[in-house]
Amino acid sequence: MPIGILGKKIGMTQVYTENGMWVGVTAIEAGPCWVMAVRDKSVQLGFDPVKKESRLKRPQAGYFKKLNISPCHIIREVTKDAAKEYKVGEEIKADLFKPGDFVDVAGTSIGKGFQGGMKRWHWKGGPQTHGSTSHRRAGSIGSSTTPGRVFRGHHMPGHMGAARATVQNLEVIKVDTGNNLLLIKGAVPGHKNGYVIVRRAKKRKAQVHAEKKIAAKPAAKKAPVRKK
Repeated sequence: MPIGILGKKIGMTQVYTENGMWVGVTAIEAGPCWVMAVRDKSVQLGFDPVKKESRLKRPQAGYFKKLNISPCHIIREVTKDAAKEYKVGEEIKADLFKPGDFVDVAGTSIGKGFQGGMKRWHWKGGPQTHGSTSHRRAGSIGSSTTPGRVFRGHHMPGHMGAARATVQNLEVIKVDTGNNLLLIKGAVPGHKNGYVIVRRAKKRKAQVHAEKKIAAKPAAKKAPVRKK
């Protein structure tokens, strides 16, 4: 199976785990996805069928018609498993993951518009005493003669958010194969109904949920009584 799947962020809720812990989770509609093309090291997946095919452009409609697959809103490529063979039109669902797996979720973060440096880059700010006129201002951004310019990448006010972001090592709490839902612990990038890519975590392996049996401690041996 591929190491990732396309999905849509539904929202956040809370659930109880098997251990009785109350955790906040993000519900993601993961799949079904259809294999549209097979590459050397990846597969092309389509997700979220289009309701009105009449709004598609002719080249796009022809591409889906050639594959005999219903048109999809989003098409992305994910790395495939070299040990498995794939066929065009194959369906991939949420059962790709199981509880205890760790995943990396990538999406487009929520846009914040134009923001100042203190919110965008977490500046400390200027003096807060009476008489100071630079509480939240940028201040000096470079020297005059040398270098005579502003270095590239300098932290300045500007547009914040609406950029690709990835959150790593999130645990899968529950998998609902009937509704193609993944309940993932914590928050993921993006707003509600935003598209995300869920991949197997690169830096952390799956966690095995097993009941640990506590062995009974052996009875303490009594010290021998010395005869006088």
